[in-house]
Amino acid sequence: MFHHLREDINSIIERDPAARNGWEVLTCYPGLHAIVMHGWAHWCWTRHMKWVGRFISYIARIITGIEIHPGAVIGRRVFIDHGFGVVIGETAVVGDDCTIYQGVTLGGTSLHSGAKRHPTLERGVIVGAGAQVLGSFTVGEYAKVGSNAVLLKPVPSGATAVGNPAHIVQKDVSALREGSTAHLFAAYGVTPNGDDPLSKALQGLITHAVAQEQRIETILATLKAAGICCQAVPECDKFDSEQMNKLVD
Repeated sequence: MFHHLREDINSIIERDPAARNGWEVLTCYPGLHAIVMHGWAHWCWTRHMKWVGRFISYIARIITGIEIHPGAVIGRRVFIDHGFGVVIGETAVVGDDCTIYQGVTLGGTSLHSGAKRHPTLERGVIVGAGAQVLGSFTVGEYAKVGSNAVLLKPVPSGATAVGNPAHIVQKDVSALREGSTAHLFAAYGVTPNGDDPLSKALQGLITHAVAQEQRIETILATLKAAGICCQAVPECDKFDSEQMNKLVD
């Protein structure tokens, strides 16, 4: 138990620049207290002392503001940062080295008792503040869920999910294979220079519109040079691709 506690404290110091020393983490970090008390509650839950497990989780909720069902499975070195308002459901599985920020819900969308209703977070997943991860699916290793995302479907390993409903931003495959950049910590699930697929699609449409406009101008100039008169149409504003791309970004 003490070995795991030291691991948890060291992992918090590594991931939180505000943590100055182990004593401060041990006495002042509700995320650590919630994980420790969940260990007690889960031990009781798996040994058929379910009311005791629920009561311990209830006390932990009062003290820390973090609600973890005693049936949930929590891995090692899990860091719940700030933590207030975090809810983790009964059949949720949180893998080793995951980071969860305040206001996160790992919830279920099914009312069938005894079934797997809550999500599974594999190793190293980061879930940003206010994100809602709802349903029985898997978020792959070292994936990130951006702040305030509403995630309703699986996320591949190393990818980032953003938006409501969340859509997937797939990282470069070569970077995932190398592993050096795939496992970098990103606070609140924010990926610098991440390529939003919706933004890329809109920029592709803008580029295509500019190319079409240039082709039309070339065709009109060729017809005019050949002495073929086209029916006059009202003038319209010039299409400004740079301004449109700035709006998309």
